[in-house]
Amino acid sequence: MGRYIARRLLLIVPTLFGIMVINFTIVQFAPGGPVEQVLAQASGFSMSATAAVSSSSLGPSGDTGYTGSSGLDPELVARLEKQFGFDKPAHERFFLMMGNYLRLDFGSSYFQDRAVIDLVVERLPVSISLGLWSLLLIYSISIPLGIAKAVRDGQRFDLWTSGVVFTAYAVPGFLFAILLIVVFAGGSYFDWFPLRGLTSENFDDLTWFAKVRDYFWHLALPLTALTIGGFATLTMLTKNSFLEELNKQFVLTARAKGVTERRVLYGHVFRNAMLIVVAGFPAAFVGILFTGALLIEVIFSLDGIGLLGYEAVVKRDYPILFGTLFSFTLIGLIMQLIGDLTYVLVDPRIDFEARDV
Repeated sequence: MGRYIARRLLLIVPTLFGIMVINFTIVQFAPGGPVEQVLAQASGFSMSATAAVSSSSLGPSGDTGYTGSSGLDPELVARLEKQFGFDKPAHERFFLMMGNYLRLDFGSSYFQDRAVIDLVVERLPVSISLGLWSLLLIYSISIPLGIAKAVRDGQRFDLWTSGVVFTAYAVPGFLFAILLIVVFAGGSYFDWFPLRGLTSENFDDLTWFAKVRDYFWHLALPLTALTIGGFATLTMLTKNSFLEELNKQFVLTARAKGVTERRVLYGHVFRNAMLIVVAGFPAAFVGILFTGALLIEVIFSLDGIGLLGYEAVVKRDYPILFGTLFSFTLIGLIMQLIGDLTYVLVDPRIDFEARDV
């Protein structure tokens, strides 16, 4: 197992480097860079006007073509390019950026005048709260429900719960979020829950118990929207995993020997059936933490990592864009390795050391 872990850790380096190269190259051809946006503001153009510039009109830095047509002072353009670092060739900027990342120096935001690491640390608790609690709820609902559906396969309980599951799968989570706001957050019916933020304005003045209650009071609607939109897939995965195991020969043999159904289910079937479900937890956490909660963060005005990355893409705030991409990719690759190791913890018979990968 030690050699397998070492190989996987070594593979992280070229994989991460390749992902950064591809994304950096794509960004070089994207119109509406940071220099272009500053010049557009100086010329009285809107942000949407800068995005309409075709990439064929851009210079080597991705900004010069637009400024020439605007009749702006070339010295101003040159100063802005130097300020944003676009006075260097693309390959030189890339290797300089990667060298800084190796020292965990992600630079400063172009438009917020703050270190990228500070912005990430500030917003990380929001995303972690949404990710951890929503996954806890999803697994707490999906696993028992999937087992119950597998045991009652084809019965009335299985049929009507399948209707609920497929409805939840078909309707996007953000639509559930809007419905929850309309019904429970002062829309057209009830005003039971807050509409924005993770805590109240007087949070620091509350007692410990009141802080916990206030925290979950603000999380109630976002977590409900995430859970409803995310439990369907895991429920069906759990059901199908248990059905597959229940139809195997060793289960029939155990039943023939007079083993109780509960012992068969939780003593023989559970570990094998839960292998793929439990091992997928790290990847599921990364997915919800960095991407799945984006629209929920926007709808409920929660300043999380997903919203930070989205704003960086819209504003072309490259330090935040590439800094968060580097961090998320690295965490995702490590979580994939943790997922593989989880297989071994769930079923020690699995031996990755014997494989060539």
